[in-house]
Amino acid sequence: MTADDSFGRLDDDDYPAYTMGRAADMLGTTQGFLRAVGEARLITPLRSAGGHRRYSRYQLRIAARARELVDQGTPIEAACRIVILEDQLEEAQQLNAAYRRNTGTIDQRAAT
Repeated sequence: MTADDSFGRLDDDDYPAYTMGRAADMLGTTQGFLRAVGEARLITPLRSAGGHRRYSRYQLRIAARARELVDQGTPIEAACRIVILEDQLEEAQQLNAAYRRNTGTIDQRAAT
């Protein structure tokens, strides 16, 4: 990948553009927090050729949500599980909505 290719991907939410230090600064947290959410398997950063962790904007949003919960007193493992469940619920709701659109099913709750 050339520098020109990398520059064009900066708008991609999944492009791992941020180093661990930069990601921690952006979230206002420590690098240890990022390691902990990685160990809890909330996010899995990509690795550079030199083995350094790289984070995408999407991963930073997920980590920021976990940090909000931790700041409210939730243990990190529980916060990560909550974020995973929230993400799964959102995905299921999107799939259900798409299914309803494709089958022509009307949501009775929305009709009332």
